[in-house]
Amino acid sequence: MKHSLKLFLIAVGMLSGLYKHGGVAQIIPQADTLAQQQVPPDTTVFSGSLGLTNNGFSIIPSFSLNSPALLVQLSYRRNRFSIDPDIRLTPNGKRGAMLFWFRYYPIQKSHFSLRVGAHPSFLLQTREIVEKGLTQEITQMRRFLAWELVPYYQVNKHWGFGLYYLQGNGLQPDGPQTTHFVNLNTSISHIRLGGKFRLKLIPAVYYLNLDGYSGTYFTATVIASHTKLPISLQSIVNQTFQSNLPGNVDFLWNASIHYHFSSKLVSTK
Repeated sequence: MKHSLKLFLIAVGMLSGLYKHGGVAQIIPQADTLAQQQVPPDTTVFSGSLGLTNNGFSIIPSFSLNSPALLVQLSYRRNRFSIDPDIRLTPNGKRGAMLFWFRYYPIQKSHFSLRVGAHPSFLLQTREIVEKGLTQEITQMRRFLAWELVPYYQVNKHWGFGLYYLQGNGLQPDGPQTTHFVNLNTSISHIRLGGKFRLKLIPAVYYLNLDGYSGTYFTATVIASHTKLPISLQSIVNQTFQSNLPGNVDFLWNASIHYHFSSKLVSTK
């Protein structure tokens, strides 16, 4: 238990990535999954994943780092509450952010679950200034607050569907001010590829509104895994239906590799 807490606190101090969309910086959290897993009472779960990708994506796939990224997602959950840092970092470490998700699971049924959450985040981005006739690069911090609502219905072992709503707010006059994101998704999992290999598909359509600019999109995530190995391969594609967001890119994709880990502590009376 003490060892897990120590790892958690160390990871919280790390930084995540800066997303760019048409020259506008935006912090968006990355969800571990749109489905929600039940945790029995008196059980503490510490879990997470470490990843590497050619192009860092956010939970809003129209936002991309346009750069390779290191990915770290952690979760420390007790009963219906969890703390979930989401960490993304470009290789040079010059762009990043810290997101601290606090989540509550009011409904945890066998077929239906509901999650609500909120987070503060601190965005780091580089900019150039001129001082004493010399141009130099400095790091600027921006602050954001966001909240989420995530209902999900699991039809059976292989199929589920849900909705993800995110609303974000900038806490300074420059940069993005208000974000609305509505995602309708479905998940098809445990597709046999032969032997112990499995495939999971998560297609979705979503609506995005950023400071009055809006767009509609299709996105799909493909995850290949092995039942006996803690490694998975993942790819995300994003296709624009229509958008008037400045700098919108019609098609984006990435590929990534992830290492997953989990530890449970059950309290006994």
